[in-house]
Amino acid sequence: MSMEFHRKLPVPKEIKEAYPLSDTVKAQKVARDAQIADVFTGKSDKFLLIIGPCSADYEESVMDYVNRLARIQEDVKDKILIIPRIYTNKPRTTGDGYKGMIHQPDPNGKPDMLAGLLAIRNLHTRVITETGMTCADEMLYPENYRYLSDLLGYVAIGARSVEDQQHRLTASGIEVPVGMKNPSCGDLSVMLNSIMAAQHSHTFIYRGWEVTSSGNPLAHAILRGSIDNDGKCIPNYHYEDLMKLYDAYAAKGLENIACIVDTNHYNSNKKFDQQVRIAKEVLHSRRQSDNLRNMVKGLMIESYIEDGNQKIGESCYGKSITDPCLGWEKSEKLIYDIANLL
Repeated sequence: MSMEFHRKLPVPKEIKEAYPLSDTVKAQKVARDAQIADVFTGKSDKFLLIIGPCSADYEESVMDYVNRLARIQEDVKDKILIIPRIYTNKPRTTGDGYKGMIHQPDPNGKPDMLAGLLAIRNLHTRVITETGMTCADEMLYPENYRYLSDLLGYVAIGARSVEDQQHRLTASGIEVPVGMKNPSCGDLSVMLNSIMAAQHSHTFIYRGWEVTSSGNPLAHAILRGSIDNDGKCIPNYHYEDLMKLYDAYAAKGLENIACIVDTNHYNSNKKFDQQVRIAKEVLHSRRQSDNLRNMVKGLMIESYIEDGNQKIGESCYGKSITDPCLGWEKSEKLIYDIANLL
């Protein structure tokens, strides 16, 4: 019942100085940040697609996938802004299982946090260097955010973390959009309270410093479905669910009312192939209401090269080793279908 301290890790500033970004990458980040922010503030009517593997596992297959996305982005750039989903740390319900690249840069190897920190910085840097796209990652550990703060274009806070004080306060000091997922129980008030906290300024302790945040006006909602006491999944992407969220959102008086709909997780009952149907239903709902069209800014889709998932060690290239994902052929068709429906 103790901790074994292995080594002291470099602080984010030291990692950034050792692995700096080029001026070109810095400029691309600034431009992308503005484009994404304009969607959330309503200056742009482009639709966001936060799309990619459940977890970023192997660098080469992830880069293969993202480069495919980049080619499609050029085709749909007038209507859609694609944000690759590069999730490098994974929450685990029981604590067991693959916890992401930050823990195990080699999924078949032992945990190595230093190698993991370098691997995730390298991966995110490669993506923006090769494609010009900044990515989304989940903020599982608030203290780790600054290792990637100069690279990320979007941050998500998961259902298990959305009630946590440190996640909320850290989100208030992040300079890019932060999506707050509804908790597993589905209580919208928890999510909306989290958004309110993130939009306000706070003074708190962060990485051993006393800091004051400015508040993040781009904090917003992510609907991902819920689960009841009997383990039954309850979706919350239907028209009535979206209208309920809009009314609750408006009553709070929050800035930049915005929602991303997660088409997988409890919304699909983790049946990955249902994401196509769910995405199209959400688009249909947007067309029925100006309020929904303005609120629903995009979709979050779990997608990779191959359909489904596999166990670690099965070695199918581009197939998820965590939750099942939509394969490339279906994903490609879905992106073009969404563009045609907008």
